[in-house]
Amino acid sequence: MSWRYASPSRLETAAGTSSEHTTGRQLQRVLHYSMTPCMQGPLRSECAIHDVDCDEVYPGIYIGDAASAKNKTFLRMKGITHVLNAAEGCRYGQVDTGHSYYRDMPSIRRNNKDTIFRYMGFPMVDAPTTDISRYFYVAAKFIDNALSSGGRVLVHCLVGMSRSATCVLAYLMICRKMTAVEAIRKVRMHRDIHPNDGFLQQLADLDMELKRKNLYPY
Repeated sequence: MSWRYASPSRLETAAGTSSEHTTGRQLQRVLHYSMTPCMQGPLRSECAIHDVDCDEVYPGIYIGDAASAKNKTFLRMKGITHVLNAAEGCRYGQVDTGHSYYRDMPSIRRNNKDTIFRYMGFPMVDAPTTDISRYFYVAAKFIDNALSSGGRVLVHCLVGMSRSATCVLAYLMICRKMTAVEAIRKVRMHRDIHPNDGFLQQLADLDMELKRKNLYPY
C-alpha cells in the first residue's frame, strides 16, 4: 500500500470529525481534541510496581513500552499470550527481543484449550518516512488470531505511543470496522498515543481504502 502526505482538506472540521475525505491533518486534530486517558486504576498500580508502562486499550489488547515487553513476570501476571514488537532490531529506538527471548514463556490454558505463546516482530524505526502500511494487514491478522484463540496480546515499540499504537489502530479499522477517527478516540480513552505525521497519513489512506471497499458498516 503506498502513501503520501496530503494537504488539508476543505472538508476538515475543527474537531476532526469524519468527512468524505480523510487526511492525516484531520487525524492530528482528532488526537489533539480527543479525551485524555485517566492514568489511574489497578493496571496503573501494577505497572508502577513492575516499572513498566502499559495499558489495556481494547479487551485483550495492551499497548506498552520496551520495559513491558521485556518483563516476563509482568507478562505472565497479565496473561499475555502474544507479543507484537513493532520496533524489532538493535538500532537506536528499537527493541532487541525476538522468538528466542520468549522461548521460556508458557502456553496458557483458557476456555478448555491451550493458547500457545506467539511472537511477531516488525523491524521499523519511528520516522514519518517509514512505510508502516506494509504491516497493517499482517498486524491485524496476528492480533485477531490472538483474541480469537482466547489470548491476550501486547503490542509494543520503544515507548508505546507511535509504532505500536498505529498497528493497533489499523487492527481496529480492519477487523473491528472502526473508522480512523473512531479507532483513535477509542484508544485515546485508555492511553496517550502519538503516531507520527507519516503514520497518521497512512492511517488516513487506509481509512479511504476501507471506505472505497465499503467495509465500514455505514
